[in-house]
Amino acid sequence: MGSLRGRDVLSAFDFNREDLFRLFDLAERLRGEISSRGILDYARGRVMVTAFFEPSTRTKISFQFAMARLGGEVVDFIEEASSIRKGETEEDTMRILDGYSPDVIVVRHSRPFFPHSVKDIVKAPIINGGDGTNEHPTQALLDVYTIWREFGRVDGICIGILGDLKYGRTAPSLSYILTRFNDVTIYYIAPRQLQVREEVLKKIEGRVRYHLVESVEEIASKLDVLYVTRLQKERFEDPQEYERLKGSYIITRNMLEKHRKIPMIMHPLPRVGEITTDVDTLPQAKYFEQAKNGMYVRAALLKEVLGV
Repeated sequence: MGSLRGRDVLSAFDFNREDLFRLFDLAERLRGEISSRGILDYARGRVMVTAFFEPSTRTKISFQFAMARLGGEVVDFIEEASSIRKGETEEDTMRILDGYSPDVIVVRHSRPFFPHSVKDIVKAPIINGGDGTNEHPTQALLDVYTIWREFGRVDGICIGILGDLKYGRTAPSLSYILTRFNDVTIYYIAPRQLQVREEVLKKIEGRVRYHLVESVEEIASKLDVLYVTRLQKERFEDPQEYERLKGSYIITRNMLEKHRKIPMIMHPLPRVGEITTDVDTLPQAKYFEQAKNGMYVRAALLKEVLGV
């Protein structure tokens, strides 16, 4: 069995290099088995709870599809219809969910470190489906899986991470998971007000090369990958700041085609105008494939955590 059996997955740092390559290979195997058989039986008799205290489309649905494809059952906790509306604490809700003996719980919350705060009061393994501005480790997992599928490697990659790097949680997790690879260069592309947080840079210092820049134009031709993120409107304390910075960076087909090399274009989605739809038909546009990949690599992760 994999070394992730029964373990919590709270941070991208919870994956070591061996884990990642094993999960990539397993995701490829499951991709073939799902394609030929549809529903597998690895997780038959196992139950996953999706406890999402914050809206989600891709993360929640891809985890649910992943568990269903493995042959397991899904119980979906819906906050709007729960006793939280009556005043129950979220910690008590987690105790209740865990009391029904699920085999794994996937948690998303707007509060940073919420999954970490409840891991010791529940028995089931917890997978962090995103915790506020802190991290989104399984998004980072599917991101590097997508890069690996495209290039056959992650070592030696030059990647630009563009957009809201201050409030977004995908940039930190992607940065952390890239420290597991060799000879990686990251360009953080953002206006000064939205640059990557100092705490993130401290955690990757000496593990990857990084540069802070404001213009994508000046470095686009150097990149193997351009990873675009949206402005996190819901996390801005000042709505006027959001309006002022909205549209600071918009990736268009015309802009990309000015450069001698068009990098692979990625985005964790949803997009809200930062990539124009005319980019979608470029062969380098991989964001919808990236989202699809999430189901297979999350299925691999569930299979390992469940030990099936």
